[in-house]
Amino acid sequence: MILTGHQPEYLPYIGFFLKMMLCDKFVVVDHVQFNKKSYQNRNKIRTQNGWTWLTVPVITKRRPYQKINEVRINDSIKWRSKHWKSLYFNYKKSPFFDEYQEFFENLYAKKWEKLVDLNVTIIRFVAEKLKIKVEMVKSSDINPQGKKTMLLIDMCKKLNADTYLSGEGARRYVNVSKFKEHNLNHVFRYFQHPVYHQQFTPFIPNMSVIDLMFNYSSDCVKEIIRSSGGGEK
Repeated sequence: MILTGHQPEYLPYIGFFLKMMLCDKFVVVDHVQFNKKSYQNRNKIRTQNGWTWLTVPVITKRRPYQKINEVRINDSIKWRSKHWKSLYFNYKKSPFFDEYQEFFENLYAKKWEKLVDLNVTIIRFVAEKLKIKVEMVKSSDINPQGKKTMLLIDMCKKLNADTYLSGEGARRYVNVSKFKEHNLNHVFRYFQHPVYHQQFTPFIPNMSVIDLMFNYSSDCVKEIIRSSGGGEK
């Protein structure tokens, strides 16, 4: 059984969902420290003038070491209407925007307290639309121990997985020999960003997955993501 995991991102990019497609169980790693300079509370969308960040404001003052699942959204800043309008005005002419309009309109009409709940709601919605049938588990629910390689190994043991799949960036810290010592397998996931039709030209990579979803049918989106990479020893 293949396990993989990722910190819950806001409107994740394509590679996030490729990892989900390649595993049997997916861990939402929400018990580690929040990093406000990461994609945990922001992501990019395509605009007529290039791209722009959509950032969810969060409360960090006097909270330097909070975990992701502890982060609260700063709703005193009018971010929800801004994000909805950004999606609407940049994507309303996209072929499949209407298919997702109700979900996002309702998403941004709701007041969210915790960042992780917002992110997981979006991740589950995308996975459902792309028919990614994978069990999702929050790391905070299984309380894995250790750091870096040993954290991944402990997640495998707690969830009865025999193989862990990591992204290419994990080569910097994953010790494959440690997996062998614990009778576990490890594979790295390679990812080559696909080029596809966007609402504006020229093509710009590394947008949120919704940039792809608004421009293609869900079946096509799934195939494009699946063809963008896989696992290797």
